[in-house]
Amino acid sequence: MFNSLSDRLDSAFKLMRGENRLTEINVAQSIKEIRRALVGADVNYKIAKEFTDKVKDKALGSENVLKSVSPGQLMVKIVQDELTDLMGGQAAGINLVGKPSVILIAGLQGSGKTTFSGKLALWLKSKRNKKPLLVACDVYRPAAIDQLTVLGEQTGVSVFKDPESKNPVEIALKGIQYAQANHLDVVIIDTAGRLAIDEEMMTEIANIKNAVLPQETLFVVDSMTGQDAVKTAEVFNATINFDGVVLTKLDGDTRGGAALSIKYTVGKPIKFVSDGEKMDALDMFYPDRMAQRILGMGDIVSFVERAQEQFDEKEAQRLEKRIRKNQFDFNDFLSQIGQIRKMGDLKSLMNMIPGMAKITKDIDIDDNAFKRVESFIFSMTPLRTRKPRFVEHEPQNADRQGLWAYHSRRQYVRQTV
Repeated sequence: MFNSLSDRLDSAFKLMRGENRLTEINVAQSIKEIRRALVGADVNYKIAKEFTDKVKDKALGSENVLKSVSPGQLMVKIVQDELTDLMGGQAAGINLVGKPSVILIAGLQGSGKTTFSGKLALWLKSKRNKKPLLVACDVYRPAAIDQLTVLGEQTGVSVFKDPESKNPVEIALKGIQYAQANHLDVVIIDTAGRLAIDEEMMTEIANIKNAVLPQETLFVVDSMTGQDAVKTAEVFNATINFDGVVLTKLDGDTRGGAALSIKYTVGKPIKFVSDGEKMDALDMFYPDRMAQRILGMGDIVSFVERAQEQFDEKEAQRLEKRIRKNQFDFNDFLSQIGQIRKMGDLKSLMNMIPGMAKITKDIDIDDNAFKRVESFIFSMTPLRTRKPRFVEHEPQNADRQGLWAYHSRRQYVRQTV
């Protein structure tokens, strides 16, 4: 995510190395490279120019600085602050006022609206303790209703659908009535993907919004489309005046133009980001944390939050006692692997650690490696999972029946029963 932009910004900051203070000459050189980095990331030139002008003014106006702070560190801090402001400054919450609360999902074809709808339902269910309902209003795309049904089954969320109807407004209103009758407190309406130039489809999404009066209207953007996504967002905003933006596919080859430009251009905050295919790969958008990740500083706060979500205090105390007594076995190891896998894909987690993004950017980390380790352990007998020392050494008191087992290191050892 943003690897190219991060590398170019890092090259710009290297120009400051060895400098004793900020001068017009070295600041101008660094600013030039920063502007090139932003334009290369598909940020509009006007926005990049205004951004770098602000950085330049702050840099040249920072004469009274602590001597312990180098010019390079100061420039990084200034760019970090400006990136945070450019992306919105503070995290924007989601409005869940209403009985039920209605969330309307809109966006282009192929932007990931249906998948996001499923992820949002799971997020509301697991992190906000809500009872959501998914409403299938995409009556045009083949298998769209079936896809939403499958996502509902995966997340344990109810799905309202009316395959016989071809009227999205009617389906949406029936879905809200169903939620009220079944005491569901959030309704997520998945609409058909549309092109901004398709006036008929744009009129349809406007009619749906006018009929259901949602508390939140979210515009889903494929972050890999860069500046084109920003232009499309302007057209959608003029039609339905959405409340926030969702960036999907951040785990792909993202240059960063959409994330950096959309708040400035449209004036609407980014509320959610999705960076994986798993249903739990959805997070609220924090501009300050994203700025840190772009600058290669990692995101320790998000890392800790993910760990806390999977943290079981009683289980941790139990494991601590077993480790102190040298009783940690393969069953405990399996439990730890399970908690790590629930936190998300391994490469995404490593990129949250400061400095690791540069190390892992060219490394393909296979999450299936965990599955192989688990399969080794599952293939062992219960005795070996409880007594790891039997994997390496033949037990002294072998059983008389001469029972043999084949373990993961491909050695035959005698087993005690």
